[in-house]
Amino acid sequence: MNHTLLRIGTTYLPVSDIERSAEWYVAKLGAQLSYKDEDKAILNMANQSIFLVKSKEDQSSNFYDIHGEERFSLTFEVDGLEALEAIHKEFTMKQMRVGDIENRGHSGRNFVFYDLDGNKFDVWSELSPIFKERYLVTEKNSG
Repeated sequence: MNHTLLRIGTTYLPVSDIERSAEWYVAKLGAQLSYKDEDKAILNMANQSIFLVKSKEDQSSNFYDIHGEERFSLTFEVDGLEALEAIHKEFTMKQMRVGDIENRGHSGRNFVFYDLDGNKFDVWSELSPIFKERYLVTEKNSG
């Protein structure tokens, strides 16, 4: 038996309006709604469960670093720069709050986006090699 943490299964996000937020995540990000009541919604997205939890106004999952810069707590990965540019364009067309594509001095490129409550998320153009190896079908495997 493996006695290590294997994956992050669930992320909890504060939202002010469960109904409106659940609809936004489904429409804008393609999440699948699996449960909803007046206090929470459970979404399946990006290989994990996202719990939207009804919270007080003006709360988010963001935090401020030592330099006073607002930071995100989650980074989504896409497979390459072309995919990053396409999803950036899609989010912009959906009139989401989206930042510019950035070069942050490491491999790949990133951009940020926000949900209705100001929860800030990052998107990175580089898939983790382990994820690619375990979960994506490669040309070698499909032929």
